[in-house]
Amino acid sequence: MLKLIEEFNKYIVVAGFKNARIEDAEKFLKTIQKKKETATEIQFFDAQLVATWQHLYFAALNALTAFKNKENRAKSLAMETMLYASAQRQIRKATEILGIKPTSTKIAVLIIGDKPETVKTALAMIQRSIDAHSDDSVLETSSGKAAKIKEAFGITDKELKTVAKKKEGLEKSLTSVVIERMALLTTQR
Repeated sequence: MLKLIEEFNKYIVVAGFKNARIEDAEKFLKTIQKKKETATEIQFFDAQLVATWQHLYFAALNALTAFKNKENRAKSLAMETMLYASAQRQIRKATEILGIKPTSTKIAVLIIGDKPETVKTALAMIQRSIDAHSDDSVLETSSGKAAKIKEAFGITDKELKTVAKKKEGLEKSLTSVVIERMALLTTQR
């Protein structure tokens, strides 16, 4: 899924992978960093805690805004997206929550670049480099996944029911609350 964030003239891709086998996440990430073009930012997430592609889209939007306003906490845009996606202020906590681990079998990737060709090329490089099957369904929210997301983000049933009255379905409600958590991170600076 390729999207343009018009305000920043940046293109993003959010993609999912299943049946991943990454034994050494740090080594894998370093390899990807070496292979990527300098005009792209790439961040990987444990898809078990990603509340749809919109979750990562808004993390990217918030991170771009933080850099534009010189309010970023991280040195890289990729890590800033991790902070927002996890709704955490500390990099260590953010990566513990949403970062990929040897146990991560479902992975989400967010790629940000200046041109659509650049992000597409980065995605193709990742598809060749990762030992997993491309499958965006890992971004969707199931009831089992929803319970994990609620726990990770501290979302109560009462809060979810309140939002559910205004929205349609669990997925939209849960995504809305997670996006709200990310927005609150901006006010905690």
